[in-house]
Amino acid sequence: MRPKAAEKSISEDEELGKKRRVAFLDMLLDASEGGTKLTDEEIGEEVDTFMFEGHDTTSAGISWTLYLLGLHPDVQDKVYQEQKSIFQGSDRTVTTKDLSEMKYLERVIKESLRLYPSVPGIGRTLNEDVQMGEFTIPAGCTVHLHIYFLHRNPDQFPNPEKFDPDNFLPERVAKRHPYAYIPFSAGPRNCIGQKFALLEEKTVLSYVLRHYRLRSLDNREDITLMSELILRPKDGIRITVTPRRSGNM
Repeated sequence: MRPKAAEKSISEDEELGKKRRVAFLDMLLDASEGGTKLTDEEIGEEVDTFMFEGHDTTSAGISWTLYLLGLHPDVQDKVYQEQKSIFQGSDRTVTTKDLSEMKYLERVIKESLRLYPSVPGIGRTLNEDVQMGEFTIPAGCTVHLHIYFLHRNPDQFPNPEKFDPDNFLPERVAKRHPYAYIPFSAGPRNCIGQKFALLEEKTVLSYVLRHYRLRSLDNREDITLMSELILRPKDGIRITVTPRRSGNM
């Protein structure tokens, strides 16, 4: 049964004409009450998937971003200056408003995910025939999409191996095909936690970059990639971390 407090909240929102955002758990509870019955165990499994499956991918995304910032001190300095303008010398906890103001850091994260997508490939089963040039791929086939290579299409990303956060300036994004960049997949089976992941990465990176200066010790061509479920460096990432002087923020 839905708690009375939740029912009151819904009725108040309806009276005020507000569109209520439904929480993920509420959606699962609704599904268990409606036509599609979910047991308590099934609901628990869905919550586990949402909460824990994102840990590995998000940590990989943070690691690759730190690595690329360590290779590009000019970009790292721009991120740091943005943080200084937001926090004004304060060492307070990050707020939602702060996260919304981290425009350049967001572009850096997106560019890192372009070069090193946490999930480098996905599979999809075709529901209908698909025509690709002179070839017809019949319904029922499983198609594997290599996101790592898709993100390096020179028609969509000129100089595709260059780390350039400006690839995600609004005017550049508007000119690209909407499926040229899909680090969280796309369509009805895209990642349900992508917005949460981006906020989580911003929060962690903000703290690290406000307090430490990074320098990566290995060039990109010297990193051996392991394309498993998660894109990982075979021998790890070597980064030196230097505390920023007190009062720099």
